[in-house]
Amino acid sequence: QVQLVESGGGLVQAGGSLRLSCAASGRTFSTYAMAWFRQCPGKEREFAASIRWSGSATYYADSVKGRFTISRDSAKNTVYLQMNSLKPEDTAVYYCAAKTNHPYGSLQQTDSYDVWGQGTQVTVSS
Repeated sequence: QVQLVESGGGLVQAGGSLRLSCAASGRTFSTYAMAWFRQCPGKEREFAASIRWSGSATYYADSVKGRFTISRDSAKNTVYLQMNSLKPEDTAVYYCAAKTNHPYGSLQQTDSYDVWGQGTQVTVSS
């Protein structure tokens, strides 16, 4: 089993930057991909970015493309989400997710991921 712990959320003004971290522990060798999703109150959880653990291919939602960058440090079993040019509409709880079941399927859907972190709040003020 893999456990995930997010950190780095907080309050930032529009146009500012934040970097989220997600540290994985446990059976991390079985991880095929990791991702960041976000959820606003009353809305469904939505995909933000994902990265394959082998090969480092990355994928982004159109809403964050060009502003957010997902990366990983294999030695530290940690994935990051660098968020630049933040907008008030980026305000949400951000969740880290890991795909440990199999290497197939979309990396942009919530049901592809079987391990989730507890979430970290990001608030962007206008």
